[in-house]
Amino acid sequence: MEKNTLRYSGIVFLAGASYGAQATTVKITYAAGFTWTQVVASQALFAALLFAVALLVQRARGKRLAPLSLKQTIALLALGLNTCIGTVLYNYALTLLPVSVAITLLFQFTWMGIVVQLVVMRRRPRAAEAAAAAVILGGTLMASGMFSESVGALDPIGIACGLLSAVSCTFFMFFSSRVGRGMPSVQRGLVVCLGACALGFALCPDYFASGVLQDGIWKFGLVLGLCALFVPVALFGIATPHLTPGLAAIMASSELPCGIALSTLVLGEPVEALQVAGVVAILAGIVISQLPHLGRRSDIGEGRAARRRARHLAAAARRIGREAPRR
Repeated sequence: MEKNTLRYSGIVFLAGASYGAQATTVKITYAAGFTWTQVVASQALFAALLFAVALLVQRARGKRLAPLSLKQTIALLALGLNTCIGTVLYNYALTLLPVSVAITLLFQFTWMGIVVQLVVMRRRPRAAEAAAAAVILGGTLMASGMFSESVGALDPIGIACGLLSAVSCTFFMFFSSRVGRGMPSVQRGLVVCLGACALGFALCPDYFASGVLQDGIWKFGLVLGLCALFVPVALFGIATPHLTPGLAAIMASSELPCGIALSTLVLGEPVEALQVAGVVAILAGIVISQLPHLGRRSDIGEGRAARRRARHLAAAARRIGREAPRR
């Protein structure tokens, strides 16, 4: 696993960055007059459609489906259900709290991932991981804008929803590394998104009858399905089996810098110096988490070459030993 840590960390970084489009798109969708239940259902629906199209393309190219047991199917559907629960909680928190507060609460998954790693895996975080989590949490508080505005009295239900969305995100990253391992990412993602659809349509049973698709929610649903489910589910499924929960949570914190950049470019929201400093701190924390792996990469290559030389020498010694009696 060590030799691929940088590559898989980069994949999780991209998955987190893709999530950054969610908050901006949700705000635009709310402004267009759609409800949070319609947003949740649209996100799940279009993500499932994207995975279905990708799977059909693979089948047309001759790729076979992997065998899927009932137990695996139920586990993947449950993972999708958990994903949708996190989306519901976060979207609902956005209706009760300022965006800066909701994002800050969601980003508690950074330290929650390390706690899961400690409790479930009985593995203490490395010094670099602990330091990175601390730096990222500090950067999150600065980048969120909580210190630059008067947030007033906070809704306790909104706070609870924000924290529970962080718990759901932590569980998703943890179980992504354990459920459906070895399955093709597209097939796996389709089943996960079908689980998300089950809850999405249960919350919005009149989704198709209400005419929201004709009203144009499909545009927002397509973006949300792509950026907040299709890309993250596929990339997390590829990378998290090769990373610890703590390191995966740290790398996924790329969501906030990308979210701030998009809100500035798309919504025109102002960015203060403190927020810029927070983004820099988050990126610095991500780099800190990778320092041990950056230092070991050359050692790994040298160790592999040394092992090859040792094998060649051993093989030569065996050949000499076999030939000696004949002489």
